[in-house]
Amino acid sequence: MPLPSPAYFTPGLDADPELAAAINGELARQRDGIELIASENIVSALVLAAQGSVLTNKTVEGAAYARYYGGAEYADAIEALAIARATKLFGCRFANVQPHSGSNANAGAFLGLLNLGDAILSMNVAAGGHISHGHPATLTGRDYKITHYGVNRVSERIDLDELRDLARAARPKMIVAGGSAYPRAIDFAGLRAIADEMDAFLLVDMAHFAGLVATGLYPNPFPHAHVVTTTTYKSLRGARGGMVLWNDERLSKRIDAGVFPGVQGSVMLHAVAGKAACLGEALKPDFHAYNEAVLDNARALAATLADKGLRIVTGGTDMGLMLVDLASTGVTGDVAAGALEKAGLAVNKNMIPFDPRPPEAPSGLRLSSNAGTTRGFGVSEFEKIGDWIARILRDPSDLRAIAETRQEVLALCRAFPIY
Repeated sequence: MPLPSPAYFTPGLDADPELAAAINGELARQRDGIELIASENIVSALVLAAQGSVLTNKTVEGAAYARYYGGAEYADAIEALAIARATKLFGCRFANVQPHSGSNANAGAFLGLLNLGDAILSMNVAAGGHISHGHPATLTGRDYKITHYGVNRVSERIDLDELRDLARAARPKMIVAGGSAYPRAIDFAGLRAIADEMDAFLLVDMAHFAGLVATGLYPNPFPHAHVVTTTTYKSLRGARGGMVLWNDERLSKRIDAGVFPGVQGSVMLHAVAGKAACLGEALKPDFHAYNEAVLDNARALAATLADKGLRIVTGGTDMGLMLVDLASTGVTGDVAAGALEKAGLAVNKNMIPFDPRPPEAPSGLRLSSNAGTTRGFGVSEFEKIGDWIARILRDPSDLRAIAETRQEVLALCRAFPIY
């Protein structure tokens, strides 16, 4: 079956050839390369259609059925649909689907539940945490008193005893779990026990494992978490944006007010429609099969790299992402990422726990099976990808190896078209 022409994805852009060329160039890059970046996935044609719809013309503020602007009949129906699907998917009572991003979802929950200057205990970015959880360069890091926990130097996993000691010293009003580069299952019950001792909220950011939670393949933050945040475009394979989820009705007004007007204004209705679309897709049976494949593929990739002599941080993964320690290769993450991109493999450099190197040239790479699984790759394809990565890392300056790998990557991509 022939692929749609580039114009299918850029309707109306004939009047702006420069912009059309850039968008079509990105389409070609995605078609002809392999995405291994954990913050990315490939959306369906339905999500594309929803986000590119006339909903972008409509401005609404406030909650569904309680807007500040008129003409919101269909806006209300769309947002209510997204909320209903989110609560059904995750088995919770309440959802706010308005956040423009995961960072906004976190900021809104913080603002709604805390006072400025309150203490927060969250994972250090250097150990796998996310910058929106209190990095000093962010508003969250400036507005609250942040204490960071890390991981055990030997196991590279969260040490609850150490975390409890930090909590007793810092007396946080909120403990934050989840991150952007922590590949293992988290003991939410253990964290809730510490939060209860502190009389603190437990917030779980499940952006990188929400799809696995929805399908029962990863520990469920509920009922332990007071509030759960997530993006909708990583493991949920959908529209770019965020959500806040919770069960306690007493928190509803505070969380909703934290999002609007606390940290953002008008709803991006076209994005909410995209969220409704992807949540509807996630409620279908094949989403479970997809997430099972995500796990199988991630473990196959990790095992292949380990067989090639590369150390996998924590020794493996319980989700779609993994961290690779490049120390044995003598190659830094920035150099590795640049060479792999030339070969058609998009990855991101990343610090590893206790990394002696700076973030600009760290010791690791972060990889993910999410997007490749979406386009249909299985275990054998991810084993090939592992072989290609190891080949490039042997000598990132070997232009012949890069060119040969690029052709092999292209052939695989042509066999598994994304649209």
